[in-house]
Amino acid sequence: MDFLKTLGIKEKNFGACSGLSWNDTTNQGELRVVSPADGKQIASVYQASEADYDQIIKRGREAFKVWRKVPAPKRGEIVRQIGERLREYKDPLGKLVSYEMGKSLQEGLGEVQEMIDICDFSVGQSRQLYGFTMHSERASHRMYDQYHPLGIVGVVTAFNFPVAVWAWNAMLATVCGNVNLWKPSSKVPLSAIAVQNILHDVLQENNIPEGVFSLIIGRGSTIGEKMLNDKNVPLVSITGSTRVGKHAAGIISQRFGKSILELGGNNAIIITENADLKLAIPAVVFGAVGTAGQRCTSTRRLIVHDSLYDKVKESLVKAYSSLRIGTSLDEKNHVGPLIDTDAVQMFTAAIDEVQKQGGKVIYGGEVLKGPGYESNCYVRPALVEAENHYPLVQEETFAPILYLIKYSGDVQNAIDIQNDVVQGLSSSIFTNNLREAESFLSHWGSDCGIANVNIGTSGAEIGGAFGGEKETGGGRESGSDSWKAYMRRQTNTINFSTEMPLAQGIKFDL
Repeated sequence: MDFLKTLGIKEKNFGACSGLSWNDTTNQGELRVVSPADGKQIASVYQASEADYDQIIKRGREAFKVWRKVPAPKRGEIVRQIGERLREYKDPLGKLVSYEMGKSLQEGLGEVQEMIDICDFSVGQSRQLYGFTMHSERASHRMYDQYHPLGIVGVVTAFNFPVAVWAWNAMLATVCGNVNLWKPSSKVPLSAIAVQNILHDVLQENNIPEGVFSLIIGRGSTIGEKMLNDKNVPLVSITGSTRVGKHAAGIISQRFGKSILELGGNNAIIITENADLKLAIPAVVFGAVGTAGQRCTSTRRLIVHDSLYDKVKESLVKAYSSLRIGTSLDEKNHVGPLIDTDAVQMFTAAIDEVQKQGGKVIYGGEVLKGPGYESNCYVRPALVEAENHYPLVQEETFAPILYLIKYSGDVQNAIDIQNDVVQGLSSSIFTNNLREAESFLSHWGSDCGIANVNIGTSGAEIGGAFGGEKETGGGRESGSDSWKAYMRRQTNTINFSTEMPLAQGIKFDL
């Protein structure tokens, strides 16, 4: 395929790069990368060794000594150039993301646009790494905050967003003065290699030292564990399951490192009796089936007022029956494949289990076979009538299963149902009632990190901080003041008097 050649993807690729040069390790195993769209092998990647990791860390430490002294706006200029280069490669990179991961081409292109957007955001942020000035209780003293870079920032990304989540972290970390080490999911390494190739010319043209943007592709049991335990990596940003996050956070905290955790989401949309269904139904459908239900912000629970329940159910069955399911590179299709056959097995197991627990499948739930579905990764998105207390509904199933849950009474009943899970990422309410909307947004309302009114749970803009509470991890990425997570905070006090007064009026006379 032409886009592979354009992006520098070869039949066999190396798995470790420190910015400008690739290591040539070939004895750590070879990842065969197969597209879930058609079941064909795209290419392969030689996994990196622990020696590769050590070399990259050494280069990163040396690069940080140089990079932290570059003025932040000049660091922003490098990020601006990266954004421009991504604009040039948006089409081929979007196609690779779509083909390698399985999301629709529109979503693949949208993911690259997220990268471009966060570059633009970070360029502006490079001139706004501000701190507050405070009044001192002591005469002729000045106090203020300032923020300093941390060093090497590790970014561990998941398969569902092969490139955008890296950009959310790396572009902000870069303008803050850090250097970056990216460990992508072993299910989608080619997109990461393509990004590294795109960066190459920008780094070379600007004489950026080796180690500012590094990539390592290797086993979690070796390379991943090494990163988690490495005191040379003061911050690790991890996107993945709650199980992975708990394991990683435990290790990182033992060495007093910092972590940004973006973990599971069991996201709900509330449809009250005052909702506009013309707005709600499309948002629910996209939220539930976009990326084949493999977004951390995918809509998994739909909490509907009993007065509208039958109408909403009928509308959803009609909408689901019109979904076009097929190869991700065909823009006419709404739903692509799941990432692999393991994900398909998880989907079918969840369908079986929820029925044992009392759920009723009212649409979909089957694995698709026949022409166009040769990869065995395609399923028909499912609608399931359920209750929130079912054990399976309490879990995050990373697949296109939407649970329909009925509520009665006022909106607080719906909010209580929504909050009654261990995850706390994204939430939405559809209502034209101001009191319902404001109750949902109040501090006795949604307990999620993201709470929306009259839009769905999926598709966050980069301008706002992204992340969630409870077992979602508590981290924040992307916009607002998320940049502060990539820096260490320092309070400074300057005495420009001729006296030495102590705080709190303490006297210490010699």
